[in-house]
Amino acid sequence: MPFSAATSLVALLVFWGLSSELFQTDVFPGPLVVFASLGREAISGELWVHLSATFGRVLAAFGLAWITGVFIGVILGRSDLLDRWFWPWVNIFLNMPALVVIVICYLGLGMTELAAVLAVVINKAPLIAVNVRDGVRQFESRYEEFARVYELSWAQKLRLVWIPQLEPFLFTALRTGLSLTWKIILVVELLGRSSGIGFQIHLYFQLFEVDMILAYALSFMMVMQLIEWVAVRPLERHVQKWRKDGQLV
Repeated sequence: MPFSAATSLVALLVFWGLSSELFQTDVFPGPLVVFASLGREAISGELWVHLSATFGRVLAAFGLAWITGVFIGVILGRSDLLDRWFWPWVNIFLNMPALVVIVICYLGLGMTELAAVLAVVINKAPLIAVNVRDGVRQFESRYEEFARVYELSWAQKLRLVWIPQLEPFLFTALRTGLSLTWKIILVVELLGRSSGIGFQIHLYFQLFEVDMILAYALSFMMVMQLIEWVAVRPLERHVQKWRKDGQLV
């Protein structure tokens, strides 16, 4: 973790602690109380059961949404005809409330894992498709002409021409899609699952235990931040270096 990021997080914790001491209310417990609750849940093993359930759903839903969104985005970006015909569909699903999609999937498929994951895929794939479509439509024609003149193979065009130009849009879709996916998963779990972070938040909401609500929410926020530091950012730096070294100029 960069020193500046660590310092910023420490400052946030200090501000949180001082604010909780100032207000002295049950609905705003301090970080020591929340981390103590988090520690108890971790030691008991309950935290890991629900954390792994949510993480599995996030991986499945985001993976399917990513594949679907990238495929649709590339198709619409490369074909004006298909874009004219199917862009309204994407726009409709993009603006459909997540809660409506979740309820419809649960009503149609029952309170199943398939319904839970499918609801998130339907809701988030259009967002990824929009980012990828915009990236494909901004491809520079000079690179396409270069590839045609030098008779690059499909694999060479993918590696040297398309991916370097799509990289900013892919990472925007990755960050935005991943952050929104886990938030929607919490709603899915709250409404219709018997495990996961969302289920636990709903349980402790009914018991009015705010420290436990914050503890479970914080646990998954920490997981997502860890993924950002150890996976997304290193991959982004690697791709950017590869882009500078390998793209056509």
